[in-house]
Amino acid sequence: MTTNDHQNAAGGTDAPSVNVVDDRHPLPDPGLEEHRPRPTDVDEGLARRAELQVTALFALVPVLAIAFVVIYFAVPREMYVKFGSFYANAQHVGLGLTLGIAVLSIGVGAVHWARQLMNDEEIVEERHPAHSSDEDRNATLAEIDKGIADSAITRRKLVGRSLLGALGILAVPALVTLADLGEWPTPTRIGETLEKTIWGTKRAEKDPGVYIVNDVTYKRVKAADLRIGQLVNAEPENLQDLEGHELQGEKAKAALVLVRMEPSRIKVPESRREWQVGGILAYSKICTHVGCPISLWEQQTHHLLCPCHQSTFDLGDSGVVVFGPAARSLPQLPIAVDAEGYLYATSDFTVPVGPSYFERDSTKDYKKGDN
Repeated sequence: MTTNDHQNAAGGTDAPSVNVVDDRHPLPDPGLEEHRPRPTDVDEGLARRAELQVTALFALVPVLAIAFVVIYFAVPREMYVKFGSFYANAQHVGLGLTLGIAVLSIGVGAVHWARQLMNDEEIVEERHPAHSSDEDRNATLAEIDKGIADSAITRRKLVGRSLLGALGILAVPALVTLADLGEWPTPTRIGETLEKTIWGTKRAEKDPGVYIVNDVTYKRVKAADLRIGQLVNAEPENLQDLEGHELQGEKAKAALVLVRMEPSRIKVPESRREWQVGGILAYSKICTHVGCPISLWEQQTHHLLCPCHQSTFDLGDSGVVVFGPAARSLPQLPIAVDAEGYLYATSDFTVPVGPSYFERDSTKDYKKGDN
């Protein structure tokens, strides 16, 4: 069916009659059916009722949005509801229902508005070319203005205002859920989390520091047991006091490599003279590029290689980068030995471990030649 056919049916141009069947139009054009007005088109009372129904659907959204926020903060995350033999987190059920019904209310209200209140008129038009002329663009803008008028939004302002309010209030649940992305990165919070590990927290007051333990056996590491050229993966002893996600988080940040080298073959700056014990040095195991764990050790060169992107650190020269994309030296942990010969950390890392982040102060990182 083409517009020319409709134009001819309306008394238009030289196009074939709507009932003519030829090679181009193998089927007769049925034309447009007679327009039948809706009840809301002829009865203002029904139109008013439809308007109130649409408004009620849109007005339900702010109520549900507020309920979403209340459930998010008031319902304990440990609470569950039972559906037969199935248990579901109560907070998740409440958040899903309130947000889902809110979005559904907007959709149902919009459909009801279109079906009952917007202008109801059948139209046909000729398919336009792929490009648009100035006349077509002007005509499109005119159609948009006509569509706004046909939507009755200028006459039924209550519907429009309730829709804007419903759409606007849905931003509140979205903003509230951003809280689950983690703590707000204030300087204080960063100092308590990203810039701190449990190497700075002694397990007992009588301890000289946090003892270094093997990451498999969790036995304390004795300096005399380390051979020259050996690398040991280690963790802090107080890691055993943690559980759950706290354990995993601290274990990832505090991961350590211990290496022993010939003292005469390593460069120890004056500022780090007390950070090693007879050629035993301790470094963070977390690559400063993207945070991969490192343990590929080259005994002869004293290089530690990251398996992810081949960043290479010289542990014989305070962990400086000698190759690869990493831009910062590997953080070194100050260590000492107690009266029984066991190694312990005298303090936490002096710089944050792991990859960089926007708020990180890189001026404290060790650079080749620093003392």
